[in-house]
Amino acid sequence: MHTSFITFGSSRVGYSRWGNGPQVLLCFHGYGESAAGFSFLGEALGDTFTVFAIDLPFHGSTDWQDGLSFNIDDLVLLLTVMTASQPLSASWWLLGYSMGGRIALSLMEKMPEKVKRLVLVAPDGLKLNFWYWLATQTGPGRRLFRWTIHHPGWFLATLRAGNVLRLVNLSIYKFVVSYIGDAQVRQDLYNRWISLRSFRPHIDTVKIHIRQQQLPVRLLYGRFDRVIRVETGQHFCTAITPFCKLEVLEVGHRLMQARHLETLLSLLKE
Repeated sequence: MHTSFITFGSSRVGYSRWGNGPQVLLCFHGYGESAAGFSFLGEALGDTFTVFAIDLPFHGSTDWQDGLSFNIDDLVLLLTVMTASQPLSASWWLLGYSMGGRIALSLMEKMPEKVKRLVLVAPDGLKLNFWYWLATQTGPGRRLFRWTIHHPGWFLATLRAGNVLRLVNLSIYKFVVSYIGDAQVRQDLYNRWISLRSFRPHIDTVKIHIRQQQLPVRLLYGRFDRVIRVETGQHFCTAITPFCKLEVLEVGHRLMQARHLETLLSLLKE
């Protein structure tokens, strides 16, 4: 793995690179993760792909100092610099995991002519999450979100009551509490959600691009994932048949692991 940095405004954006293959694969990590999480995959693809993975703002080795704003044009500029040395950088394969799925879908919507294949692993972005929309896309929601980051008691009490009344799924309850219980984790959540709030892919537009280009799309889900449900992927696939294939593993959300390498490699085969 080779790690480099790009100066962007007042920030220092980190990215990793593996291999020297003729195809360019761009990987986008999940929430709270980093480019390094793709090491096992990048090392296995060295003869076929040159793999790039960027550390998004407030993640990994990126030192983000340009406020809580990062948009698709910023990303395209960084990716263009990152892949400039590649002879086939005019075309990209995209892989997005979890939150990174929303990034990959946004890039697909912005620059469909550059994409050769779209691989989505337990992806965010195919379905609008009401609470994320409320907290990041509306003025009152953002103000309440910011206040809650510093005063989380009311939210934790409401969540506990919802769990007791069985109005909130236990897995979701545990997941949210793990992000709300620590002050630094709460601040990270706020910074990450708000800085990436402009990545809102319009799925109907993405589907149109896929059909027009006859673009291969591969989806991978965990059957027991309670955060990103497989039903969302199934609904997405039905609208872009026969270009989409979906696979389900008997696991939860954590699909980007070395033990799933063979399945992940199969998604990248011609």
